[in-house]
Parts: sequence; C-alpha cells; structure tokens
Amino acid sequence: MSDAAPATTSLPYTDTKPAGHADFYFAINATFRFILRHRGEQALRSYWRDLGGSYYRPVSQNWAQHGLPAVADYWRAFFKAEPGAGVEVVESADEVRLEVTRCPAIHHLREHAREIVPQFCQHCHFVSEAIAAPAGLTARVCGGNGACTQRFFKRTAHTAPQNLEDIATAS
Repeated sequence: MSDAAPATTSLPYTDTKPAGHADFYFAINATFRFILRHRGEQALRSYWRDLGGSYYRPVSQNWAQHGLPAVADYWRAFFKAEPGAGVEVVESADEVRLEVTRCPAIHHLREHAREIVPQFCQHCHFVSEAIAAPAGLTARVCGGNGACTQRFFKRTAHTAPQNLEDIATAS
C-alpha cells in the first residue's frame, strides 16, 4: 500500500507525492530574479501571464466549465500540496477568497535567508489573473510579504483593475 496522495483533477499535473518540496521556491525566486535582471519588469510580468495562460490552461478551462466551486477546489488541492502553507479557502456564491496567513514560499525563502525578489508577491496576481480571465473571472490580491488575501470573482464591465500598490513588496 502506497502513502502517495491520489491524483486530483483540480491540479494541472499529476503528482504522487502528498506534498511538494519547498526547495522549489528557491528555483522560482531565482527564475524571477534572472528575468528581472536580464529582461526587466515588463518581461517578468509577461512571463507570469504566459505561465497562467499556457501551463494553467486546463485549470482555466475547468473554472470556465464549473465556475467558482472549481476555483475553490483547485486552491484547496493546491495548498494541500504546498509544504508549510497556512491558507483558508472561503467559498461563497459570489467569490472565492484565500486567506493566506502563512505563505509557504515567502516563509521558506526567509527561513533559508534568501534574498526575495521585491515583486515576488505580484506573481500571484499576474498568474491568477491569466488563469481567471478566460473563465470570465478576475483575481485581486491585497497584502503580501508572507500573508495576503486573494479574491476570485466574476469579471464585469465595471471591475476595476488590480492596484499593484495593494500588493506588498516582498523582503
């Protein structure tokens, strides 16, 4: 009998581990730093949008087909596999809200005295927005640098854009 976690259709990949490995956070932080240094902030944002729009296309399609319950299912599965996460997924008829009390990435990077890319927390907005938009949804992030609130709800003609000043600089 294996202790491996069953594959879930809420995630865009199949993994047999019950949780990911936190050292992955080193790799994404280094990737963000490399793009930022060599290509600039707009290229980094483009990278995040491309990641959300291509790699996460199956997630977006699932959200488009099943709505906000699929958003909640995805984030519950996602954070269950993230080592050291402190996240509550709150689901209502109008939105899904993530109350992140312990960001596993920021925590791990700090714990290992890594210099965190200042824009690190913006990736949550740009990737999530790229996933949400084709599904008729939008994503908003408030806070960051270890704790934040992320909201997913239906996009309307009156939906204001994300104010990047609402996303904390990581350190």
